[in-house]
Amino acid sequence: MSAIETIRSYADELTAIRRDLHAHPELGLEEVRTAGIVAEKLKSWGIEVHTGVGKTGVVGVLRKGSGGPAIGLRADMDALPMDEETNLAWSSRNPGRMHACGHDGHTTILLGTARYLAEHGDFNGTVNFIFQPGEEGMGGALAMLEDRLFERFPCESIYALHNRSGLDVGKFSIAKGASAAGGAFFDITITGRGAHGARPEGSIDPLLTGCHIATALQSIVARNVPPADAAVLSVTKIVSGDAYNVIPQTAVLSGTCRAFRREVMAQMEEGMRRIAKGVAEGFGATAEVNFRTIFAPLINDDAHTDQIADAAAVLVGDENVDRNKAPGMGSEDFAFMMEKVPGAYIQVGNGPGASPHNPGYAYNDEATPYGAAMFATLVERRLAKG
Repeated sequence: MSAIETIRSYADELTAIRRDLHAHPELGLEEVRTAGIVAEKLKSWGIEVHTGVGKTGVVGVLRKGSGGPAIGLRADMDALPMDEETNLAWSSRNPGRMHACGHDGHTTILLGTARYLAEHGDFNGTVNFIFQPGEEGMGGALAMLEDRLFERFPCESIYALHNRSGLDVGKFSIAKGASAAGGAFFDITITGRGAHGARPEGSIDPLLTGCHIATALQSIVARNVPPADAAVLSVTKIVSGDAYNVIPQTAVLSGTCRAFRREVMAQMEEGMRRIAKGVAEGFGATAEVNFRTIFAPLINDDAHTDQIADAAAVLVGDENVDRNKAPGMGSEDFAFMMEKVPGAYIQVGNGPGASPHNPGYAYNDEATPYGAAMFATLVERRLAKG
């Protein structure tokens, strides 16, 4: 049987695993139950298991033949801090937590790959199955790297996938170069002078100052970033004041910046600091900027993009693999790993339905065999005997 036919023969078991993970979602760097299930399944298939990598990460190591070269396959495990509204039988049982991005599906896909390669894989080399915690802005990739991920589990290349709503099941999409934007979060704390709301002349209004800063920040993308470099700067939150008749002492502006190059991210940070300081001083206030990079830009290596796209094409036909996917402004923690080891990141069709990060989002279990078989095909082609 082919890889996908073999994986479909135990698809019911994979679906049961996925739905159990979905019903018991865990937030980033708290995936204790999830990591335990992953480790148990890997051990049952005879795969060497390492736990506690980057706190709650798991790495499975499978060697065949001479044991080298080595490649890495990565899946994320964490859920989002939100309530679910799908009314499915396997809906989240943990209030305020939901697998609204399909990481339960990604984890199951990689487990399906691991089982197939352990029981049927025909290759010569080493596969490192990397189950990453804390992808959703919690620094899970960096935690694994700080725990010497690639020193302990060397990889010549590394690959990952993500489900894509609106792309039919059985189809894939990818592109060389920039795939996902780098992302930063920022907080600008403005300090003025509080006063009675009826006597504004005695105040230095931090809220008014903040509104002018928020408006001026839009000039960074419009007037500082070259048109050839796509970038986004969004102020998403303003927090200030507690009463109708009190001009507050402080205000905090928060938001996010996105770009496809680290140099543009640095340019946006520099512009933000300059504008916040200058505008605040103009109103007699002060402004302190806390700008922190949460995600690096995700850049697909040309050769490895071809390799994973070719593996998908072997599975579903080249006509079902879009090799020119437009880059998106969403961000992906896997980018930090790809800054250390070259690789590629591909989208797997999840069919119609709500987009990720929506309370009505639902992962499509029909996508699991395609993702797992694609990974398995990639390994057997990349690590072919001889």
